[in-house]
Amino acid sequence: MTPTENFISHLVELRDRLLRTLIGFVLVLLMLLPFANKIYSLLAAPLLAQLPSGGQMIATAVTTPFFVPMKVAMMAAFIISLPHTMYQAWSFVAPGLYAHEKKFMVPMIVASCCLFLMGMAFAYFLVLPVIFGFIISAAPVGVAVMTDIANYLDFVIGLFFAFGLAFQVPIAVILVVYFGWLDVIQLKAMRAYVVVGAFILGAIFTPPDVVSQFMLALPICMLYELGMLLAGFITKTKSSEPDSLAL
Repeated sequence: MTPTENFISHLVELRDRLLRTLIGFVLVLLMLLPFANKIYSLLAAPLLAQLPSGGQMIATAVTTPFFVPMKVAMMAAFIISLPHTMYQAWSFVAPGLYAHEKKFMVPMIVASCCLFLMGMAFAYFLVLPVIFGFIISAAPVGVAVMTDIANYLDFVIGLFFAFGLAFQVPIAVILVVYFGWLDVIQLKAMRAYVVVGAFILGAIFTPPDVVSQFMLALPICMLYELGMLLAGFITKTKSSEPDSLAL
């Protein structure tokens, strides 16, 4: 096979994988659309639970009551179809990897998906109630807190992705050590900078209350330590195994 033919075959394979990913997402979305309003109500529960009796959310645009639940359904469809998406991505890149790389990457991909979902769950069940409790308690007397549903969705999605990405810290640490970019000793020397960076991220992505900032910064610091611990274990295991480049 000529280089041109090989390149074209890879493009065709990529197209097929992307198409399958899109089909999987659309099928899940179609199943969730009838329940879009209920899914949004579930998403809004942390705020509604903090509002005073009779409090509610509002829609300031004509099309917002229709499009916002649809966006929530799309987000839920993305999360539910994520394993299928990762499988398609893995099926595309796996033929070009060595056997030891496949053995290493499979658990990394699974762990990455699980950690992302754990980060979102942490934000939903623990962080959002604290944030909304602080915001509502800080409102001046006589001010009724009635958040627009579109603004609420944007805020929550941003927080979900911030915590989902923050929970990827162990994966990032392990990959950095595994590929030899840094070693565990160097990462330990960078611990102070990581702590400062974690609190800066906490100040950026959470409201200006100390509790919610700590709730983002502390998991990052703890997961950084966990990543170094796992990276040291993987490094020892890797050095004790014979090199294998067989596919």
